[in-house]
Amino acid sequence: MAGHSKWNNIKRRKEAQDKKRAKIFTKISTEIFAAVREQGDDPSTNLRLRTAVQKAKNANVPINNIERTIKRASGDSGNVQYEQISYEGYGPGGVAVFVKTLTDNRNRTVADIRHAFSRNGGNLGEDGCVSFLFSEKGLIVLKSEELDEETVMLEAIEAGAEDVETEDEHYLIWTDDKELEEVREELAKSGYPIYTAEQTMIPSTNAALEGEYAKKMETLIDMLEDNDDVQDVYHNGEFQAG
Repeated sequence: MAGHSKWNNIKRRKEAQDKKRAKIFTKISTEIFAAVREQGDDPSTNLRLRTAVQKAKNANVPINNIERTIKRASGDSGNVQYEQISYEGYGPGGVAVFVKTLTDNRNRTVADIRHAFSRNGGNLGEDGCVSFLFSEKGLIVLKSEELDEETVMLEAIEAGAEDVETEDEHYLIWTDDKELEEVREELAKSGYPIYTAEQTMIPSTNAALEGEYAKKMETLIDMLEDNDDVQDVYHNGEFQAG
């Protein structure tokens, strides 16, 4: 899987998240709320909730906030219902963009997303127009400090991982998206500190971005990620140095 820019995109997103902490809390709380409404409030039997809670902890969301959201979702919260809706389109320079949302008002969400695309030289497309360019994967990230590379690779593969890479003082452990939790649990049992574990999408091909196209793509990503309904943004753009 070498050669794609997924980890750089993750790092960029996390750096941006540090500057937008309150908005991240809101998005994760929405995910927790929806997970409880869909499958109940027990993380041991609700994988979606367990994943959302772990994401909240990784983002340093206070435990009281997490518990309050679960309690609110378990009780009477009126008729609030969230839908998971994905949108596909093309960014500046023909970059493929896949957006995952969680919304209680699909008309508002699609209008906001269409506006973000059109304002930055892109356009919202039909379902399926770019999804074939992406594959779903599980990604577990470990900080590589004081970890033996050969041991990590052997134990990760033994736990069910498909591939292991090293990049910027981190180990990137790739799994089948359906086996992410199983591999994560095995590595945690072995004492590995999990930096992050998430389901993600990686592109089969990349599109080079530079100059004005790169600037517009940065703005498009920022506008989409600033939207409270947007949970994840994936693209096959590869920003060129310089």
